[in-house]
Amino acid sequence: MSPVECAAPTPTTTLLAYWLQELTGAEELELEEHLFGCEDCNARLRDVVQLGEGIKHVVRAGTLHAVLSAPYVERLQGVGVRVRRYDLQPGGSVLCTATADDDLVVAYLRAPLQGVARLDLLVHDSVTNARWRLEDIPFDPVASQVVLAPSVVELRRSPKTTQTMQLVAVAGREERQIAEYTFNHTPS
Repeated sequence: MSPVECAAPTPTTTLLAYWLQELTGAEELELEEHLFGCEDCNARLRDVVQLGEGIKHVVRAGTLHAVLSAPYVERLQGVGVRVRRYDLQPGGSVLCTATADDDLVVAYLRAPLQGVARLDLLVHDSVTNARWRLEDIPFDPVASQVVLAPSVVELRRSPKTTQTMQLVAVAGREERQIAEYTFNHTPS
C-alpha cells in the first residue's frame, strides 16, 4: 500500500527554513501541526535534513565552494565551527588567508540587491588567468548580501594570488554589474 499523498504539500523552501530555524514561532507551530499528521511532508523533511547534514559534512571538510545563508553560518559557529569572516562593500578589497585554525572562510559580499531576480558571480584569478561563472546563485535581497564560502582546502594550498569577483544581475539577455570585490590572498 502506498502512502497518501499530501493535498497541500509544504514547499521545500519552508521545510529548509524550518530545519535552519528561520521560521517565526507561529510559522513553526503551524508547520509542526501539519507535519504531525502528514507522512508525505515528514518524509520530505527527512530528505531535507539528510541533504543538509551531508552539506554540513562537506562544508566542514572544507572541500566545497558554496553560497550559504547567514543563519546557516551562525548555526555552524554555534556548534563550534571556526569561521574566518571577511565583510566587503562594493568596490572593496581585502587581504585574506586561510590558516590551519579555520574550519570555514566566509566572505559577506554586500550589494544593492533589491529587485534582482537572478544573480551570477564572475571570478577572475590574476595569477592563473582562470575565469569562471557561478550562475543563479542564492542571495538575500533584504540583507543585501551574498555569503560566499570558498573551499578552505584550496585556499590553504593556493599561492599568493588576487581574485576579482563581480556580482552581475541577469534579466533575460541583459546583464548589469552590481558590484566588484578584490581578494588579495596570501598563503598562511
